[in-house]
Amino acid sequence: MRFNSLAAWLEWQETLHPSTIDLGLERVAAVLRRLHPAPPPFVVITVGGTNGKGSTVAMLDAILRAGGYRVGAYTSPHLLRYNERVRLDGEMVDDAALCDAFARIDAARGDISLTYFEFGTLAALDIFWHAGVDVAILEVGMGGRLDAVNVLDADVALVTTVDIDHAQWLGETREAIAFEKAGIYRGGRPAVYGSPDAPQTLLDHAAAIGAPLFRYGRDFGARPEGEGWRWWGGGQERHALPLPALRGRSQLQNAAGVLMALAAVAHRLPLDQAQIRAGLLAATLPGRFQIQPGEVVRILDVAHNPQAAAELAANLAAMPCAGRTLAVVGMLADKDMAGALGQLRDAIDHWYAAALQVPRGATTAQLTAALAAAGTGAERVTACGDVTAALAQAQAAARAGDRIVVFGSFYTVAEALARPV
Repeated sequence: MRFNSLAAWLEWQETLHPSTIDLGLERVAAVLRRLHPAPPPFVVITVGGTNGKGSTVAMLDAILRAGGYRVGAYTSPHLLRYNERVRLDGEMVDDAALCDAFARIDAARGDISLTYFEFGTLAALDIFWHAGVDVAILEVGMGGRLDAVNVLDADVALVTTVDIDHAQWLGETREAIAFEKAGIYRGGRPAVYGSPDAPQTLLDHAAAIGAPLFRYGRDFGARPEGEGWRWWGGGQERHALPLPALRGRSQLQNAAGVLMALAAVAHRLPLDQAQIRAGLLAATLPGRFQIQPGEVVRILDVAHNPQAAAELAANLAAMPCAGRTLAVVGMLADKDMAGALGQLRDAIDHWYAAALQVPRGATTAQLTAALAAAGTGAERVTACGDVTAALAQAQAAARAGDRIVVFGSFYTVAEALARPV
């Protein structure tokens, strides 16, 4: 084995390939064929989209585990530990399992260079093969068509939403981005689109490859019913479902897409009503409108693009606050900072703008300029050197009845999680 610790493996992987991001499937496919030449013996569910991927994976995972299936789930990025990216039956795999998988990949790759994300994706797939999972749930890292998880043909592929993000890689328009995300669909296999506003390029691609497409609002959907909700789709209905344990306005829509995807593979993974109910109530996901109670409530949300920020603003409006709403925000410089911050301009009383001390992290000057561009007056902004300082200043300024919203990036939320109230 090349290294004996997970930290050493990860540090080396960051230097192995000349580019941090190098979209394409050729390298990953070649290594996977050497490791596992036969098709996967498990069901593959691939989840892509601009927002809602993490929540969707969490609900799929919880429902399938409630059904008694052995489930592998691969997500990215992580918040506190790399191990969060690869889960077996709801538990993070340990360092030894990751190191063993990395060693197998290193031996199989020969002179093929892999990016950090490609190495991690292959490790997750290899672990799922060795663990004998019944189903693997794979979250797309970026885009879809050329993302490493697309090396496997999905038995059902779900695109949650499409909006502008990663424009420098995926395209400047929603239609261009939708085409990239629709690349996870496969001919003759069910495809799901989880929002009512399907872009034409996504529709055209599904039709061109012969993928039967199920669209939210047309082929399936959700309706409130009593204190819960009703799902309909594929000629079926499910009544008296509990509201998802995950908080937020969009979670019912996400849950509807989850049930459509599961209905599409029910011949291989049958589930009953009790199992679906149990899974909806059990799903958890840190950093997605995560509420930390106290005299000063803290709300953690990884929202980092305009669509997600608009969702966060709606969720804040639906949860009235007696006092002020203070924001600790740190973002990556290549995001649409002004667009995202503008969605929250009227929801925030005072901003604590934090520089992110990571590659691509926005400086305090960049962030305050974006807030000004979004229409926020300088008197409502406090510039902070980093997230730790911003958290401390917001906490010192807060009074009982106020709330602090921490958002803008996984890095920002991770810092808050590492520093509990």
